[in-house]
Amino acid sequence: MSEEELSRFSPYIRKTINGLATLGVPTIAAVDGFAMGGGLELALAADMRVAASSAKMGLVETKLAIIPGGGGTQRLARIVGPALAKELIFTGRVVDGNEAFQLRIVNHVVEQNVGGDAAYRRAVELAREIVTQGPIALRMAKMAVNHGLEVDINTGLTLEGAFYAQTIPTEDRLEGLRAFQEKRAPKYKGK
Repeated sequence: MSEEELSRFSPYIRKTINGLATLGVPTIAAVDGFAMGGGLELALAADMRVAASSAKMGLVETKLAIIPGGGGTQRLARIVGPALAKELIFTGRVVDGNEAFQLRIVNHVVEQNVGGDAAYRRAVELAREIVTQGPIALRMAKMAVNHGLEVDINTGLTLEGAFYAQTIPTEDRLEGLRAFQEKRAPKYKGK
């Protein structure tokens, strides 16, 4: 790819990956194989990550004399801390699913199955757990966490209060209370 092509392509990649990070619903990345460079940057933009123990992942761009350009430097540092992120990026180290779990890059690690989709299957289980929650509450919780990470704790608590307040007038909140009282599963409508 020429310099000109890269200069046009890179902002598009960042916009796409940021779109995943800011999507108004919880997102889960499943890594059953390789997630190198941009593949890992895409996974890091998800709210949660699940990997097969045999998966391989790394921000390997420095081996090519470039740096991660899709948000990897920022997201990895926020997930594992700046010193470890620098080590992983500076060395271009590739880790497997077990090490990624130990480093807290992924939320869950599972043994790979014969079909090669163990991480995907675990991600679907996790999604099934999440989908039963109130959709407005999920969106507000995601926004509270994401925005709160960018500010001091007192401002973060203020943001949390503002997002919490947006859940109070919802029909879903009332449905959740009724369902709890009636000892039944709630039927949320996102209203």
